[in-house]
Amino acid sequence: MEFLKKVIIALILFLLIDLPGFAQCAMCRASVENNVSNGDTTIGAGLNTGILYLFSMPYLIAAVIGFLWYRNAKKRKGKFTFQGDKF
Repeated sequence: MEFLKKVIIALILFLLIDLPGFAQCAMCRASVENNVSNGDTTIGAGLNTGILYLFSMPYLIAAVIGFLWYRNAKKRKGKFTFQGDKF
């Protein structure tokens, strides 16, 4: 149980830390460069944040499903205790 608490705290801290990411797909980068060359710099302001948001969602969903699966398996394992020859 202590290990699970540490993992949850680490995940929460990991999600709350805002590290700058500069990853963009080729089409997004071309669009932003085109807009910047025309003088419009507002479109690129939230683009990196949106890309990182879309990138992190599948991992977050997989982590939640894994946690629920682990918790369900642990509950199921706790139900079947051996008492002699009976379950």
